[in-house]
Parts: sequence; structure tokens; C-alpha cells
Amino acid sequence: MSSIEDKDVFTLPATRPRPRRWRATLALMTQYTIVTIMVCLAVVYILRYMVTPQIVAKFELIAAALKR
Repeated sequence: MSSIEDKDVFTLPATRPRPRRWRATLALMTQYTIVTIMVCLAVVYILRYMVTPQIVAKFELIAAALKR
């Protein structure tokens, strides 16, 4: 029998080692995205509710001092 007539050569499944790698990569990217969003929200919260009132208060003091 020649190798052309051997049907086992054509019916071998293609090896696909990549789905696991893609799944792991997707999981890491998802975790990274969630952590990044949480950090960004924490920074926004700190800037909005803690730092901004201090800056506004300083500008009000400067404006009041300049009016005198």
C-alpha cells in the first residue's frame, strides 16, 4: 500500500495546543481589566471627594485675600 492510499494520514486530527493558552491569556486579561477598573475607581473617588474640596478651599481663600 502506498502512503497516498493510506486513509489514516488524512484522518489524523490536527493538533491544537493553543485553546488552553488562549483561555489562560483571556483569564489573565480579564483579571487585569477588573483590577485596573477598581484602581481607577479608587483614584477617582480619592480625587473627587478628598482632594478637590481642599483645592477649592485654597482657591476660595486666595480669592477672599485678593478681594481685601
